[in-house]
Amino acid sequence: MNLIAVITTVGSIEEARTMATALVERRLAACAQISQIESVYRWKGEIQRDPEFRVLFKTTAARYQEVEEAIRSLHSYELPAIHAFAIEHVYAPYGAWVEENAV
Repeated sequence: MNLIAVITTVGSIEEARTMATALVERRLAACAQISQIESVYRWKGEIQRDPEFRVLFKTTAARYQEVEEAIRSLHSYELPAIHAFAIEHVYAPYGAWVEENAV
């Protein structure tokens, strides 16, 4: 299994839900998890502190490019954070479910 988690952040719960639903409906991700966070970052020379929503998509490495393109097409930010990490260890039946549902 070659599973990954792809993460992005958005500014509203509505945008998070829309993006999560779209990628799961398109079978680009088996599931998406939404969590509320606070982000501190530098943007255009200013320190920003904003509430955001993190969306974590569980998918396969083979789907990364399509997932990135879908996120970019749905994202409202000028420069969206989109990154992924490998899932090194996974309960085998769950991993099989992710692979089956992100095809």
